[in-house]
Amino acid sequence: MRDIVLKRAREVLDIEMEALGQVRDRLGDAFVEAVEMLAACKGRVALTGIGKSGLIGRKIAATLSSTGAPAYFLHPVEGLHGDLGLIRPEDAVIAISYSGKTEELLTLLFSIRGLGPKVIALTSGLDSPLAALADLVLDVTVAREACSMNLVPTSSTTATLALGDALAVCLMDRRHFNPADFARYHPGGSLGRRLSLAVTDVMHRENLPLARSDAPLGEVLRVLDAGGFGAVILTGEKDELLGIITDGDLRRLVCAGGLRTEAPASAVMRTSPCCAGLGMSAAELMDIMEIRAITVLPVVDEARRVRGLVHLHDLLGKGSLRFSKGGPRI
Repeated sequence: MRDIVLKRAREVLDIEMEALGQVRDRLGDAFVEAVEMLAACKGRVALTGIGKSGLIGRKIAATLSSTGAPAYFLHPVEGLHGDLGLIRPEDAVIAISYSGKTEELLTLLFSIRGLGPKVIALTSGLDSPLAALADLVLDVTVAREACSMNLVPTSSTTATLALGDALAVCLMDRRHFNPADFARYHPGGSLGRRLSLAVTDVMHRENLPLARSDAPLGEVLRVLDAGGFGAVILTGEKDELLGIITDGDLRRLVCAGGLRTEAPASAVMRTSPCCAGLGMSAAELMDIMEIRAITVLPVVDEARRVRGLVHLHDLLGKGSLRFSKGGPRI
């Protein structure tokens, strides 16, 4: 029995993977236009469908909403009995029906067309009534369902859900949705909780990779190597921040033939480096790192004295870095 069950389960997964490959291979201009249509949407995105298609629509709506594209699910029957008032001309609609002939959905779309929003259809019925009502059609045709009767929505719903995920992710990229944005929409998640902390909660205070700016470069590079942060912070006599040298700076220096270990670090350091203040939040630090494409930020007080250091991994919770207040490894 065990072997029979596992064999059948693998067959189901093989069939569904085959379906995903078919949808992937058909991606083209219509998909790009759909992403641009959603990016240009000034309102919300309404997902609609009935039965299993409706369940997939709810999931796609949830994914869009959590990634910066406000969306909601509109049940076709409820829409015909008053909820159509949710639709605004500035909205976009994604209508899901594998056959493209679902009566309740078509009746709803006839009314939606008169309200002005753009309509994207996810269907296999490329010549169906649903396709005729839509501004764009995305083909979710699969060769077969995974059930032995080729009837139960399995491969088709998987393919539709995956295509919805592709729309959401491409829309995220199109809108430059970043981890700090994610935290704003997921305050209850681990990343959201982390980015809601203050910089003093996440910064490293001890064993910082610090060196004087007038120290020989060879000595400073030993500090960089031992620090494990990929950077060394250069300070003056009053511990004020003067510069920084990163692994990347060192690589470029070696490639340019300018590595002289006896020279002072100040000769090659980047002056006036980007830094964080003690009163900032972790989310603000994430924004800075995203904009500047950097992974390390010194933390300074009002006199620009170095008080700590934050690595990108401290914000994302990767590796074995600790919160500064003695929290568990994450």
